[in-house]
Amino acid sequence: MREGGGNGSGRSNGLARYFPILDWSREYNSDILTHDLLAALIVTIMLIPQSLAYALLAGLPPVVGLYASILPLVLYAIFGTSRTLAVGPVAVISLMTASAAGAVAAQGTAEYLEAAITLAMLSGVMLAVLGFLKAGFLANLLSHPVISGFITASGILIATSQIKHILGIHAGGDNWPDMLGSLASAIGDTNQWTVAIGIPGMLFLFWVRKGAKPALQRIGLPERAAGMTAKTGPVVAVALTILVVLAFDLANKGVNLVGAIPQGLPAIAMPSTDLSLIEKLWVPALLISIIGFVESVSVAQTLAAKRRQRISPDQELIGLGAANVASAFSGAYPVTGGFARSAVNFDAGAQTPAAGAFTAIGMALATLFLTPLLFSLPIATLAATIIVAVLSLVDLKTPGQLWRYSKADFAAHMATIGITLLAGVELGVISGVAVGLLLYLWRASRPHAAIVGRVPETEHFRNIKRHEVLTVPHVLSIRIDEALTHLNARWLEEYVLEEVADRLKVRHVILMFSAVNEVDASGLESLEAINHRLGDGAVGLHLSEVKGPVMDRLKRTHFIEELNGRVFLTQDRAFSELSRDTGEPPPPVDHYLARGLI
Repeated sequence: MREGGGNGSGRSNGLARYFPILDWSREYNSDILTHDLLAALIVTIMLIPQSLAYALLAGLPPVVGLYASILPLVLYAIFGTSRTLAVGPVAVISLMTASAAGAVAAQGTAEYLEAAITLAMLSGVMLAVLGFLKAGFLANLLSHPVISGFITASGILIATSQIKHILGIHAGGDNWPDMLGSLASAIGDTNQWTVAIGIPGMLFLFWVRKGAKPALQRIGLPERAAGMTAKTGPVVAVALTILVVLAFDLANKGVNLVGAIPQGLPAIAMPSTDLSLIEKLWVPALLISIIGFVESVSVAQTLAAKRRQRISPDQELIGLGAANVASAFSGAYPVTGGFARSAVNFDAGAQTPAAGAFTAIGMALATLFLTPLLFSLPIATLAATIIVAVLSLVDLKTPGQLWRYSKADFAAHMATIGITLLAGVELGVISGVAVGLLLYLWRASRPHAAIVGRVPETEHFRNIKRHEVLTVPHVLSIRIDEALTHLNARWLEEYVLEEVADRLKVRHVILMFSAVNEVDASGLESLEAINHRLGDGAVGLHLSEVKGPVMDRLKRTHFIEELNGRVFLTQDRAFSELSRDTGEPPPPVDHYLARGLI
């Protein structure tokens, strides 16, 4: 019986790798349920106006945002590993969806919605496949400066795109200059009633983010209750502006309203199987997948660390993939984990992904019973919600910090911002990755190497340009601080020979290998060239502090046998013995091999 139970447990643990719900559900109890239900209530209140607003940003009917906030949340609860990540529509992915779908169809058409649904399916399949291939490491292609630059530029683009709704004018543009030019040309058509709704609504939402919680605390609410109540600010803005529209009959004064929203749960939708459409959308879908995954995993890891929990990036790919496939079949568009909602979910006390499933139930009830109440909701209110949310993404401190820390990373950051603003989100991401890779290759092709000397009265060796150290004229010690690969091997060869050429008294060169983790075939070829060139000039080549795996590979070649110097265990021993060199040629390598010295 005990053996059978063990086998069953093993099968359960194996399934739990791909179905994390089997893991956390075993610990579920009434106390956890209470916490999850409270968190779900708060997130649902927050998500209703957000989902409507982000659908508007994506160029889709508002109800599509509600659809994207039901079934995807349930699928993530089954397959996701984060206990507190809140999946659903987010601003950046909505903007990318609008850009990709707008390139193949006009907004408001059935073809546009079909493109958005197909994007969700393609993104979901790509994410799931990457998850099964355990390819979560691919997110490392996007460095932090690139991601930060892209999000900052996207926040600027998103906020600019919503100004037209605040002013009640018609404007467009696919990049920032076009948007600004379109707004400037249409500014004379501003609707004062729309402005009277949009500007106060936006100011109220800005105040809610910073001032609502302290104000509620001053009237006696406990800190936690005040914080949770402040999160309902967008719903208050929705309710108040609806009442203002009805009270002043603003529908007949040119104020654009959400209008009729279909009531009921989403019907099953089918993504397009048109190969020509898929061919146009697969690159944008891949970019959406990568950006969504990076954003989601960053949020999930940050929140998990606060509770000493862990997530599995590879399983997160599967969870997000399942959520996006579910979004496609719901007639919606790509989704991912959002920072603001996830933080609220965390602060509200969510204990498991079940909170997301309960949020999905709340959103389903909203589509069944609340949509008629949203008929008179001003578009300006949703635009204000978007602007307030995305301006928090604009990071004005990072450029200065990067300039002081790394000019190369600053260049990647600013290039991503500039190209995203001027050429659009897709080219912005691609250029950011390209610039990041080029800078990496440039740095890798010029590794750091330093001439070192012994720190007095120690066995440590440091850069002669940074420390007061001991050196001798006939010994040149060079510390290599990178792996030797095809990217930098030729550079090292030239560096060593140039340094030796500038020092006519040098008889021994020691390459300090303490930081060398790998020597590929090109690196080996350069070491052989250095050895022969130095040997021709009666200069010995020595290695010190060679790591075991590197030494194992070198011994499988003829390099060690042909080395005209020695391999020393420590740099101190190499420097000490070679400093006392009497000028006689060193014994052959066989002499040291026979004594087990190398």
